[in-house]
Amino acid sequence: TEPAGLEHPLCKWILYFLTGRPQPVRIGNSLFSTTTLSTGAPQGCVLSPLLFTLLTHDCAAMHSSNHIVKFTDDMTVVGLISKNNESAYREEVQRLTTWCKASSLSLKVDKTKEMVVDLRRAQSDHSPLFIDGSPVEIDKSTKFLGAHLVENFTWSLNTTSITKKAQQRLYFLRRVRKAHLPPPILTMFYRGAIESVLSSCITAWFGNCTISDRKTLQRIVRTADKIIGVSLSSTTDMYTTRCIRKANSIVDDPIHPSHTLFTLLLSGKRHRSITTRLWLSRMNYPG
Repeated sequence: TEPAGLEHPLCKWILYFLTGRPQPVRIGNSLFSTTTLSTGAPQGCVLSPLLFTLLTHDCAAMHSSNHIVKFTDDMTVVGLISKNNESAYREEVQRLTTWCKASSLSLKVDKTKEMVVDLRRAQSDHSPLFIDGSPVEIDKSTKFLGAHLVENFTWSLNTTSITKKAQQRLYFLRRVRKAHLPPPILTMFYRGAIESVLSSCITAWFGNCTISDRKTLQRIVRTADKIIGVSLSSTTDMYTTRCIRKANSIVDDPIHPSHTLFTLLLSGKRHRSITTRLWLSRMNYPG
């Protein structure tokens, strides 16, 4: 913690907090003897994610073509492969493995997955990735930060999952309506329980959804319309609003990784359209 800029008294307080913690185990009416723990962080403690973030603050990508995504206790290595040269990506994974050992973190290869995204027309075979001599399993799909990713970047699997969850919550909306609550309260419940599901990561996937998937999602909104009795924002409006909000936040944040994608035209009033191209990427999810 000291390299992170924390003062020595605070470091001592954190050390005292993490070491010598008594922990009993209760099963039913039986209480087992207390065990003293000096490893790990207390589960459910609000400080635990912060302490893990401090522990992993020095784990950063070494190559510009790679990116390490850290979220609580999960890490993902994303590598952009150019000209079929995977050396930078494989070196990054090896470096992460070494870093885990040096930081006393256990990397379980059997729980580590890899997904290869190859959108080129002429695809080639991809050699497996090895960690400590064990091959890493390649998945065709994975759930990443709440969104279902598929190797060909289609979003039907993600839409199906969202639709199922939203339909389940429509049941509770109907139950709440039977309590004769006013439309503003029902709308508040809808936005917190259903719209939050429909709009989860919507800026990443809605733009590439099929027309059929969009109609499926919109049917949920129309059903909620009828239940509440008021007009609700369509899924397209949700997507547009959040895209504009996200773009504005990126433009206003000079340290955002995507800030350089937004460049002004010569007029200085409008931004240049972002260009895209087909690419190959490998994503590794250490266990």
